[in-house]
Amino acid sequence: MFLSNIETIPGKTITAAHGVVSGSTVRAKHVGRDIMAGLKNIVGGELRGYTELLEESRVQAIERMKAQARQMGANAIVNVRFSTSSVAVGAAEIYVYGTAVTVS
Repeated sequence: MFLSNIETIPGKTITAAHGVVSGSTVRAKHVGRDIMAGLKNIVGGELRGYTELLEESRVQAIERMKAQARQMGANAIVNVRFSTSSVAVGAAEIYVYGTAVTVS
């Protein structure tokens, strides 16, 4: 499955557009990561627990979007965009969307 954040796949021709596809996940931080992040705030540096949490969330949201595109018969997704929002205290959503297309 090709993914692109532009409107085309370079070197490929879009032969069919299937519509908008999306994937999302809502994740909450857990106490262990919060404690470590609190300690890290004192000394500075990367909050690896949160970095890993966000990476896992992006991967899961993308996989859900790709599954929806496959169900529509697409082999690529163009114009991919990400969005985040806070849905509750300590929980956030990562939302990814794009246009499912068939390329040759």
